[in-house]
Amino acid sequence: MVAMSTPISSIIERIAAAGTTYESNRIGSRESLIELSRDLIATLEIPSEFLQRSFWAEVCAEELALQACFVTDELQPALSAHCKYAVQVKLFQHLRDAGDDGVSSAELAEKTGTDMLLLERIMRHLIAMKVVTFFHGNFFGTALSHGLAADNYQQSIDFCHDVARPAFNIFPEYFKRAGYRPCITFTNGPLQAAHGTDLPFFDWLVATPPHLEEFNAFMSAYRAGKADWCSPGFYPVEERLIRGFDPSNNEVLLVNVGGGRGHDTLLFSAQYAHPGKLVLQDREAVITSIQDKEVLPFRCEAHNFFTPQPIKAARAYLLHSILHDWDDEAGIRILEYLKPALRAGYARVLLNEIVLSDEKPTIAATSNGTYGRAREKRSGVEGDYRQGRLEICAHL
Repeated sequence: MVAMSTPISSIIERIAAAGTTYESNRIGSRESLIELSRDLIATLEIPSEFLQRSFWAEVCAEELALQACFVTDELQPALSAHCKYAVQVKLFQHLRDAGDDGVSSAELAEKTGTDMLLLERIMRHLIAMKVVTFFHGNFFGTALSHGLAADNYQQSIDFCHDVARPAFNIFPEYFKRAGYRPCITFTNGPLQAAHGTDLPFFDWLVATPPHLEEFNAFMSAYRAGKADWCSPGFYPVEERLIRGFDPSNNEVLLVNVGGGRGHDTLLFSAQYAHPGKLVLQDREAVITSIQDKEVLPFRCEAHNFFTPQPIKAARAYLLHSILHDWDDEAGIRILEYLKPALRAGYARVLLNEIVLSDEKPTIAATSNGTYGRAREKRSGVEGDYRQGRLEICAHL
């Protein structure tokens, strides 16, 4: 039986309602509008248009940054490849610097060192994909392209094109050889096959420092613009963390376990007048890469979360997008190493995780999980948590 599509009128009504909540700055309203917009496109789009978009323009999309694509000798219109080109020639920066005056084809060709005819072909696709605009003979940047000109987004595009794309490309052949069974190990998955290594993903990143830098930038870009865990209406920080804090247990209020370069810790410090100390933990290579540590409002320390937690009786331990990077067994071990540090009735473990909805999974969550298949991880499925098939818990 073919499922009936949602009536257009119903989608439009829901978009209008979501627009009202968005104007009220309600958390989650922006994401709802995006999902409803996709519902509208899916209802209106005919198969040929879907093929053009999915296989020619947006191959393996995870928002914009996590798009794995390919380019042939005839420069097929694959958005990720065009964005990679833009990074190489600083295209988005040139458009940003041109401001409201825009820039002509000849000027942009000179600035980017690109043949003008080739440049115009590339720009036409970026215009079609709403990344840039063209008006009265000049090219102009957009809010999107200006955002992509930032360093963390530039490195994110490099990571997705150079690291994720090859793993996605080999994905079908890898599972065909494996009989379409989940036989991925930490050292033998599509990513390892694509990059000729037998190292687990994070060990491989450490062994290839440019990619480690790109990955860290990607993680910061991935979270940008989304509600933070400590934002009002997301988690009751005052009621559940700050209230009841007892420095006689430990002066540390929050330990950010595997917190990268401290994005979450810095946000928390800026938003709350907290009574205790903050600690950022991550791999030694990540901690070493953090500059000006002495002026940060938190302490940085190297820690492997597959070893016992050294900070005992802190008020809270935050794990943001950690467990979904590992299989169930490894995720349980991470929590088991954390458990002895917890003071019963006092400590809190905060899991900010990706959980896949059974009925309405989002593109960001499913493509993240798809990339996990390419690099030995497993995002939690809502039904797994509800039915107890996983012993690790998370929240949406």
